[in-house]
Amino acid sequence: MPTDGVIDRETMRSQIANRITGLSSMTRRNFSTSASRMSSPYHYPTGPRSNIPFNPLSRFFALRFIAFCSIGFGLPFGIAVWQTKKKSFL
Repeated sequence: MPTDGVIDRETMRSQIANRITGLSSMTRRNFSTSASRMSSPYHYPTGPRSNIPFNPLSRFFALRFIAFCSIGFGLPFGIAVWQTKKKSFL
């Protein structure tokens, strides 16, 4: 029998059990709703090479890749040379 300000063990056990069952049911509900969301028809395609914005199987992929990398790497150096030599050109 509870006295003033003291909670007995049975009440504490029932409160803990209610918390545990509440958490597990919430977890189950979230898991089941995520499955229906993933099966939506408005999802991106999956599989190899579907997550990149270019086609590595095309005929000119190597040429385009080398041009893209060389321009991206060489442009800062070209700008630096232009800035250092600009006074002599003008």
